[in-house]
Amino acid sequence: MRDQVGYSRRRAALRPTPSGGWRARGPRVGLPAGEPSFPPVAGWEPKYRAGVIAGDLVAVVLGVLGVGGYVQHRAYPDGPLVGLVGLTTFAVLLAALMVNRAWNSAALGQGAEEFRRLGRAFVAAAVVLALGGLLFDIARLRPWVFVVVPATALLLFPIRYAQRQLLHRRRREGRCLLPVMAAGSLDTVQDLISRTRGSAHLGWRVDAVCTADGLGDGLPDVDGVPVIGRLSDLATHARRGGYRIVAVTPDQYWTPQRLQQLAWRLEGSGAEMVVAPVLMEVAGPRLHVDAVLGMPLLRVSAPSFTGVRRVVKDAMDKVGSAVLLALLAPVMLFVAAAIAIDSRGPVFYKQRRVGKDGREFTIVKFRTMVTGAHRMVTQLAEQNEGNGVLFKMRKDPRVTRVGAVLRRYSIDELPQLFNVLAGPMSLVGPRPPLPEETARYAPDVRRRLLVKPGLTGLWQVSGRSDLPWEEAVRLDLRYVEDWSLALDAVILWKTFRAVFSGAGAY
Repeated sequence: MRDQVGYSRRRAALRPTPSGGWRARGPRVGLPAGEPSFPPVAGWEPKYRAGVIAGDLVAVVLGVLGVGGYVQHRAYPDGPLVGLVGLTTFAVLLAALMVNRAWNSAALGQGAEEFRRLGRAFVAAAVVLALGGLLFDIARLRPWVFVVVPATALLLFPIRYAQRQLLHRRRREGRCLLPVMAAGSLDTVQDLISRTRGSAHLGWRVDAVCTADGLGDGLPDVDGVPVIGRLSDLATHARRGGYRIVAVTPDQYWTPQRLQQLAWRLEGSGAEMVVAPVLMEVAGPRLHVDAVLGMPLLRVSAPSFTGVRRVVKDAMDKVGSAVLLALLAPVMLFVAAAIAIDSRGPVFYKQRRVGKDGREFTIVKFRTMVTGAHRMVTQLAEQNEGNGVLFKMRKDPRVTRVGAVLRRYSIDELPQLFNVLAGPMSLVGPRPPLPEETARYAPDVRRRLLVKPGLTGLWQVSGRSDLPWEEAVRLDLRYVEDWSLALDAVILWKTFRAVFSGAGAY
């Protein structure tokens, strides 16, 4: 209801133009100093942030009093339940969360940055406590460092994730959205509108558009969003309309001086100015803003394919695949028996795939099709529903009854854990392509081969076979460019939901 009232208020501040567009009521020049503007219509933001802080406090209290109290009692039965060590751990955890800006509104509810900050906070807390124990020779701190802090993290992360999922559900229902004013060329603004509508969980809703001439492409709107004025009047419209975000997209009109003046004129309006860089698909840890010779420069570092983080990733792949194989062994034995009973042929299906740097390896999967299915591709070529170089059919006659179930829930891919354990694959990465696919790759698409292919990836959690070929490639390249350990953790977490829903698998 609050969002609807805010939208009505912004529309009430608009007046029609002779060309059929919309402009802000009032003067078409900068607002006089001190003139009031509508406050941002996002009353849910402080409530959500307060809920996140409350959830974190609950997790920390449960970790310190529950887990910490139990550990303290087991180690020192005659001592206090928590004592000074517990209070110190509580204070260090809260301080670490604040120092790492884990409650900053800009990082809440979207992306891997929220969980990256949480991870840094818990690592920092553990390091501080460990150093304190060594410095003051306090042996009692050891269980708090190695048991209580990790246990608190295991409590806090699911709470944060549940809160995020609730927020995303509300956003898909049209609530808890941030009103956005988009300003730039028609093509870039249209692309922004399309992306925000396709990713409602990110929380942006473009309510108005400004263009260079104040007109759309022969229409008073862009994809149903009204064009309310020129780029030169953007600050006036933003202040009067109460937009939470002013998204500046590429256009010849924007010069460094005009962007600087726009930032000055938006000060005090409550609107956040967001400028889309030319490198649209590069983000995360690779982008840095530096001041050089008095000029702000956007520095793009090279993607990291080696180093300590890659060593950590390889170690996690080995340990993770070994643990999963041990846990899933009974399931895999049951699946193998079901395949053998359902149809004739081997239990496993082996196929050549292309891995890192173009090196081929043999992938192992549970067999889901009849024997000799690869020889039937030419007969079914006219019924291909795949995109780009992929062959896909929603109702493939080659798939067995057991195979259909295995494919729906990606159970057929479990034997690839052996490939991860052996080294050619990773738990997270681009989709492992066929040799004939890579032979037709364009030079930019071949960048997918700079890293190991993965058992899961952005393509797995974003629609799988329902994705157009271009979107699947974009997601794989985005992973290659912006890889991080935090992104891997988010993808692995989302994989469970994608697998259990069965969406896009056939």
